[in-house]
Amino acid sequence: MKTADEPELATELEKIKQQVIQLNRDLFVLEEDLLFPASTQVSVFVSVDVGRFFKLDSVEVKINGKNVAGFLYTDRQRFALEQGGIQRLYQGNLKEGEHELTAIFTGVDADNRDAKRAAVYTFEKDDEAIMIELKLQDNSQDYRAEVVVDEWVL
Repeated sequence: MKTADEPELATELEKIKQQVIQLNRDLFVLEEDLLFPASTQVSVFVSVDVGRFFKLDSVEVKINGKNVAGFLYTDRQRFALEQGGIQRLYQGNLKEGEHELTAIFTGVDADNRDAKRAAVYTFEKDDEAIMIELKLQDNSQDYRAEVVVDEWVL
């Protein structure tokens, strides 16, 4: 037998559930801000432009000579990148000042030979978050792939 209070109770429970979900979102944002404040935050992303001249197998990233990230790609992940996807490979904290990023991409070239492509990028970290994209880009002039480094401006 149902009482008249049950619909009110269900409505109240739904309101509480929505408040808990919102609180969880707020806590997640606060945690991100505490762990990676904009004044020290650095993020590194990987993308692939077409991928005809280089089949990506893995990537390794160093900042100031220290290994900070590496990734071994599956066929599905590589396909997603070749279709325009972008991967956040690293997020961390750096002090203000000059830093050096080194990226080493390993894979297979257009002639099916093992190949490596690398880039070294020097950047200045200030009190704003910095986002760096490592793009593996086909170069039609010499039929090779090259690593292009872009710093995103927010």
